Amino acid sequence: MLEQSTTQIGKFWEIYHKQDRQKIEEFTKYMDKFAVNFNLYKDGNFIERSLPFDVVPRIIGADEFNKMDRGLSQRVKALNLFLEDLYTDQKIVKAGIIPQEFIYQAKGFLKELVGHSPSKKLRTHINGIDLVKDTVTNDWIILEDNLRVPSGASYPLSIRDTYRKIYPEFFESLKIEPIKQYPTYIKESMDYVNCGGINVVLTPGRFNSAYYEHSYLAQMSDALLVRNHELIVKDKVVYFKNYDGKLVRVGAVYRRLDDEFLDPSFFNPESLIGVPGIMEAYLAGNVALLNAPGNGVADDKGIYYFVPQMIKYYLGEEALLKNAPTYLPYFPDDMKYMMENMEKLVIKDVAEAGGYGVMFGHSMSKIQIEDLKTIIKANPRRFIAQELIEFYDEECYIGDKLLPRKADFRAYVVMAEEPKVWKCGLTRYAMEAGNYLVNSSQGGGFKDTWVMGE
Repeated sequence: MLEQSTTQIGKFWEIYHKQDRQKIEEFTKYMDKFAVNFNLYKDGNFIERSLPFDVVPRIIGADEFNKMDRGLSQRVKALNLFLEDLYTDQKIVKAGIIPQEFIYQAKGFLKELVGHSPSKKLRTHINGIDLVKDTVTNDWIILEDNLRVPSGASYPLSIRDTYRKIYPEFFESLKIEPIKQYPTYIKESMDYVNCGGINVVLTPGRFNSAYYEHSYLAQMSDALLVRNHELIVKDKVVYFKNYDGKLVRVGAVYRRLDDEFLDPSFFNPESLIGVPGIMEAYLAGNVALLNAPGNGVADDKGIYYFVPQMIKYYLGEEALLKNAPTYLPYFPDDMKYMMENMEKLVIKDVAEAGGYGVMFGHSMSKIQIEDLKTIIKANPRRFIAQELIEFYDEECYIGDKLLPRKADFRAYVVMAEEPKVWKCGLTRYAMEAGNYLVNSSQGGGFKDTWVMGE
């Protein structure tokens, strides 16, 4: 199987080197025409920009992806069981596997929801799991879990058809897995938990960084794209108010805004993008919310430390995909190791996302390291440390040249009755040589991901 994958990769480069480089300009025109963008907020300013796209795809062999599929399905199952347990019986806490205070101090834990179980007991509907491929072991390593509002799936979806038209030779000669089923997975998940009514995608609007994705996925999954003012709640039921004022019941909401903005009458009263009363309808069992409010506790980088133990506890299995070696200063032994090895570690703020709050010890001065040690000692629950994974570069076409750049991979797992791992994903790469931060919010680009058929 490995030999087959190697052969397919060799075929790709053989075809690639015969292509007319002018075709890359056709991709650029397409990206501009259809506004495939990821908007940024920088220095207090809103920046609307096209998302940098690389014409050279990442290629993953069938055998390699099948192993990843099994590991990701296992992980998401365990995370869903953990969240359901955490908000109901808390057996894993009572068993002493995760310290109780560690849960209660997690920014994403919503104590107001303890005792509530959502439709079908499903909380992790749409999941983005970030991985890198270790150059030392050749294994895929999990860097973090995104179970709140993971974004990015629409970008490879939106360019694959154009890729086929501009470069048909690749698709005629290589066994590339089709990817159009992802919106169907979204629809299946919404239908599975639907409490009676239509499916909608709730967006904050065009100034959101991923607005392009909201509109794209709504259209492709046969759901209505709605703003908060188009939804009203009456008698704990959510309705869509259409153009003639008629009320249509809503049964499932794929919401693309964070918990704190979802319902101004339940969370932040200053939210201008939420739907007043939607949480009351949710708690009454009259509407499904994808993903479930309160999932942020599992996105906490400190909780990430315990996922292999969750898999063992809930499924009775060893984790098929490993975490990066991680240290919690909450534990004395880990604190000691961090203080003695700060120069070679990656330090992360547990509540941050999008590449923010990440510090590389090797690039910090002695004074900066000493200051950071003082902060960590004063706030041990706020940070984790990880060994720096030397993950693979991907060849990227930048400035008319093929250049190696660090690249990670966001895999998408959609849950209904069982998890389904999409045979594609978002490969993000750094624009600068040697940069380990590849996030779109940090200015990184993306490329298509081709999973090879067997």
